[in-house]
Amino acid sequence: MKKKSVVILFSILLIFFATGLGYAETGRFAVAAKASSLGLGAELTAGITQTINGRLGFNAFTYDYDGTESDVEYEFTLNLLTVSALLDWHPFDSGFRITGGVLYNGNDVDAEGKPTNLSYTIGDVTYTAAEVGTLTGTIDVNSVAPYIGIGWGNAVGKDKKWSFVFDLGVIYQGSPEVALSANGTLSSDATFLTELEKERRELEDDLDSYKYYPVIAFGVSYKF
Repeated sequence: MKKKSVVILFSILLIFFATGLGYAETGRFAVAAKASSLGLGAELTAGITQTINGRLGFNAFTYDYDGTESDVEYEFTLNLLTVSALLDWHPFDSGFRITGGVLYNGNDVDAEGKPTNLSYTIGDVTYTAAEVGTLTGTIDVNSVAPYIGIGWGNAVGKDKKWSFVFDLGVIYQGSPEVALSANGTLSSDATFLTELEKERRELEDDLDSYKYYPVIAFGVSYKF
């Protein structure tokens, strides 16, 4: 059901965008290179009407960092991957715009636990590194995410070929879902698995505020 909703939603937006391409005036197309909190990306903009533009974008990036959650130190790998279908409304005769749309959200995080003093505190119990083994996890969010924001810059404006663009907005990606596993000597022990589940729920609770993902983007565009 979830995959079907994603397909229907993107189909509607892409049909609207393609219709705009068919009616867009000559010289009302632009490409952009961008850097943002979604990673590095590229974007195609088409002028649909005098005040509305459509944008299709792709962003990707990978970033490694260390952090401590629920008394466990992790090495995290943030995998950014999004495809966006957006509509810009320019209500004034300026670069200011209001943007709404949807993203295919392939962002996720891989996690690997790092023992502290050759031990882990899992749930309410301290275990040796051998008992836990390799502690790994994944953090996933919704695969379809609505976006709303504001920005500046009209990539298909009449004034010049090159222009700067800026976006400020937020994605609602839902509460992160966490999966944890371990392969140590206690990996099949019922008591250990209970504590591991407790650790998973605590980590999920700690990450609940990340249901909203801020987007800040800068870029340069070229109209052709």
